[in-house]
Formats: sequence, structure tokens, C-alpha cells
Amino acid sequence: MPPVARHIVISGPVLVKDLADQLGIKATELIKRLIALGIMAGVNQELDRETAAIVAQELGATVEERASLEEQHEQLLQGEEDRPEALRPRPPIVTVMGHVDHGKTSLLDRIRSTRVTASEAGGITQHIGASVIEYRGRAIVFLDTPGHEAFTSMRARGAQVTDVAVLVVAADDGVMPQTVEAINHARAANVPVVVAINKIDLPEANPDRVKSDLAQHGLVPDDWGGDVLMVPVSARTGEGVGDLLEAILVQADLLELKANPDRPAQGVVIEAKLDRGRGPVATVLVKRGTLRVGDVFVSGTVTGRVRALINDRGQRVREAGPSMPVEVLGFNQLPEAGDDFAVLADERQAKEVADLRAQRKQAQQEPVARGVSLEEFYQRLKDEKVRDLNLVIKADVHGSAEALAQALAKLSNEEVRVRVLHVGVGSITETDVMLAQASGAIVIGFGVGLESKARQLADHERVDVRTYRVIYEAIEDVERALKGMLAPKYQELILGRAEVREVFRVPKVGAVGGCYVTDGKVLRNGRVRVLRDGVVVHEGPIASLRRFKDDVREVAAGYECGIGLEKFNDIRVGDVLEVFTQEEVKAS
Repeated sequence: MPPVARHIVISGPVLVKDLADQLGIKATELIKRLIALGIMAGVNQELDRETAAIVAQELGATVEERASLEEQHEQLLQGEEDRPEALRPRPPIVTVMGHVDHGKTSLLDRIRSTRVTASEAGGITQHIGASVIEYRGRAIVFLDTPGHEAFTSMRARGAQVTDVAVLVVAADDGVMPQTVEAINHARAANVPVVVAINKIDLPEANPDRVKSDLAQHGLVPDDWGGDVLMVPVSARTGEGVGDLLEAILVQADLLELKANPDRPAQGVVIEAKLDRGRGPVATVLVKRGTLRVGDVFVSGTVTGRVRALINDRGQRVREAGPSMPVEVLGFNQLPEAGDDFAVLADERQAKEVADLRAQRKQAQQEPVARGVSLEEFYQRLKDEKVRDLNLVIKADVHGSAEALAQALAKLSNEEVRVRVLHVGVGSITETDVMLAQASGAIVIGFGVGLESKARQLADHERVDVRTYRVIYEAIEDVERALKGMLAPKYQELILGRAEVREVFRVPKVGAVGGCYVTDGKVLRNGRVRVLRDGVVVHEGPIASLRRFKDDVREVAAGYECGIGLEKFNDIRVGDVLEVFTQEEVKAS
């Protein structure tokens, strides 16, 4: 066979038939040559870059190897290496970890000296945010990670962007399972730990016991000859908080944190949510470079142009440098928490990178497989017919959705596998119920409502839809289903929905919603869920139900009424009030 005198370019894995085309020979000839080299390959099989180059050279071609499109994109996103003289000191990024109820949020509040704890459902920080505080003229950035073990995935991811981890341990409680988990995360992410021994103002506080417990887990206090700074603090009184900030700065100085501010920005999305009126909004932590209004960016498979930047205090800013968290407006779709974020030269580049990533993601996703309830699932489990518990998860923000999915997937054991088919943000829609019905899945909503058409479909198709405000309850329910210990369950009976058309301020009573009952009926002794843009903003009893001047016990569809809610004054026009009761159903 005559030598092939060709010049070919290889930029990644190549199909046998495409390589034959480039070489200008028949595919059969190429296959013969491959067999001679000990490689069995068909016409439509891929050869890796190295093999393709060797065969082409054997056949007398000159080969030029170029980076594949993906590699070119990654190089483009990474940019050039920073020169040492371009680096400037940057503030440390701190994640606060620890066992639930050990006082992480209160400590963060004390540091920020604001109050956000009281309003959180179940005492868990539901949304990741970030705040910047000044201490002795230096900035420290705190990531507010949710503290429950269920948010392990976010915490693990939070630790990827973290420089220093603050481990909060209650002096009266000591080391708990989640404390150990947090230590392991910090270790896995190779992040130094500063321990805050909290609640030292309590009479039963025993800091020395905490220190010896931690020493057994490899964290030896510096005053015992180890290298871990441990600071006694009280989030309630504020004692020791200054010492804690001092310890964080000492730890940060040892790390010599630096970044180049004079380059296009790169960072990480730490939270993303859909905002009515502002569209998709994400909190981005800038790792290096400076992010400015007008920059074109790519984040995961999403692109956009920065329309506005808002700092942790809610002020609009023109730019954000290394270590700075900012809320970014201008995404064309919702990115996912944990996605990378990089500024590019123009929209064409950004679209190319995003499209390629979307194709790759599509290729990796496996195709998904009638409705079941948790009780039926246990029954089927006994009959040994089913081995998968399929779930569709919807939550109010990405971070919660992803964390819940990972926490539930972790409940799998040898006999039962929990499969999360779909994770999404926003209220539960018909599509979610259809997916659950088609794949025998259960729909779990976290902090979101259920659209009325979706509810009708779920009732008709007997799809089990469960909504939760507190993440433990969701996990416990699924765990019980897997163990088959479903206690008598309270079934929610939706009585009706009403739409707020006007809001009246009544002296000594507060806000009363002038409502129109759209379907079902409103009962005075029912409970109400307030839905705003599909997200649950309040749940509680009805304080007053009136038609004209009279107190009434119920109002049917098609009529107007005034509804006052207990302990909730933030009723707004456009809110949907969902009235329901709970009735006990014996577990089957």
C-alpha cells in the first residue's frame, strides 16, 4: 500500500471512519492497520487522540495535535497564570459549621449584629448567603451555610470556596455526630479549623470536656501543644467574639491569601433563586479578578451580562473584587449553586462554552423510567417487587433542593435505593406530577406550594405529593417509609383557595385581606398557607373570617370575604390563600 502523504489535525477522540476520510484511505484499510497494531475497532468506534496519532504517523501522515474544543474552552476560562507581582492580599472566606442548635446562626448574628434567627422555619438557615464584616480595619467574609447534616452537600461545596472553617461546639453539649461530620469535611477540603466553644455563659458549660473530645478527633488545642485555635465565646452575651475574629485573622495570615484583582473575574455561584420582577438572581463569590457591571459571563450552562451588582448590605455597587460576595442580576436562566462563574470577552464565546457544556450534560443524563404513596411503597417492598423509591424534588431555592436530594439519596441501603429523578426550583407543577405518575415516584416539595391543576392531576392519578417546611421532617418520613414504620399520618385536605384582591389596615387588628374565593370554601377553623409566586411565605390559623360586617363560619366559592391571619400582617394583593385541614389517616 502506498504511503499516505497527508497533513492531518487531531483535536480529541476521533471516529475510525472520520480518521480514514482525513487520511484519504478506505476505512477497511485503516481497520486492517489497527488490527495489525492489536486494536480491534469498528467503523463507528472512537479512537483516543494518542492512538489516532500513532496510526496516522504509521501511515506516513504528519500529525498536528490541537487542544479539543473543551480543552480550549477550559484554557479560555482559566486565562493566563497570574504573575507573583500582580497578586494582592484578599480577605479570608469563612464558613461556620457545627451541630444543629449549637448556635451557628446566633453567633453569625452576633458577629453581624443583626437578627435573622427568629424567622427561620425549624431554626435552620434556609438560604446560603454571605456577609462581609470589618474588624480592625480588615474585611472577613462569612458564608452562611445551613447547619443541618442534610445540607452536607452544600457544606462540602461551601468548603471548596472556604479558606477557614469555624467549628461551633456548644460547651454544654460537646461533640455530636454533625460536629464530627463537619471536622471530616474541613479535612477533606484541606481547610484549617478554628473552634468556637459557644454557650460558655451557661452554668453547665464545660469547655475542657469539649477540648478533650475534640482532641480525640484529631483537633488538639493550641494551649495543649496542638495547632488548633480554640476560643470560648457566648453568642448571647457577645463575650469572646472579638477573640474569635482575631483568631480567624491569625489563621488567615498564616495562609497568605492573595489574588490578582486586575483580570476578568472568576468565581463560584453560592446561591441562586428566581425573583419576581428581577428574574434569575444568583449570589456569586468572586475568587480572582474584578467583576464589573456590563461584563459578559458564563456560569455552568447559563450565560448573561451583568445588569446590576448588589452587595451583602443590599446596596448597588459598580464592581466586586476578590473574595467579595455579590448578588448578580442578568442571568438568562437560573444557574445552579456550586456552578463556576467566569467573565469572557464577548457573548459569542460565552454562548459557545455554554452550548458545549449543555450538550455534554445532556449526553450524561440517563433517561428516567405510574404513582405510588409511601405506604404502598412499603407494602410493595414487602412483596419484594420494588427496589427503587423514586422521588421528584421541588424547593424554593437551588441550594435547598440539591441538599435535600443528596440527603435523601444517602438513605439508600442494600435492599432499597432512593432515586432522585428530578430536582427543580419553584412550585410543584403538572409536569412534576406527570413525571411522578409515569415513573411511580413521590413528589416532595420543600417551602413551595402546589399549583391547583397539579393538585387535581395528583388526586386523579393518585400521586403522593408531600410538602414540608423543615428538612428533617422530609428525611424522617422517607426514612420511615424505607424502614416501614409509617406512623398514623395526617392527610392534608385542601378545602379551598382565595385570592387577595385588596388589603385593608384595621386599627388594633392589623392587615385584613379582601379576598375572592376562587374554588372550594374557606372555613373559619381551617389553617391557611399564603402562597406568593408559588412559594409558601406563611402557614398558620385564621384569626377572623367576615362577610360584610358579620363574623361567619364559612364562605363558599364565588363570594367575597375578609380574612385576617394570626401573627401575619404582610398580606399583599395577588397572594393566594390556600385553606386546608388535617385529618388523621391510619397507616396501611
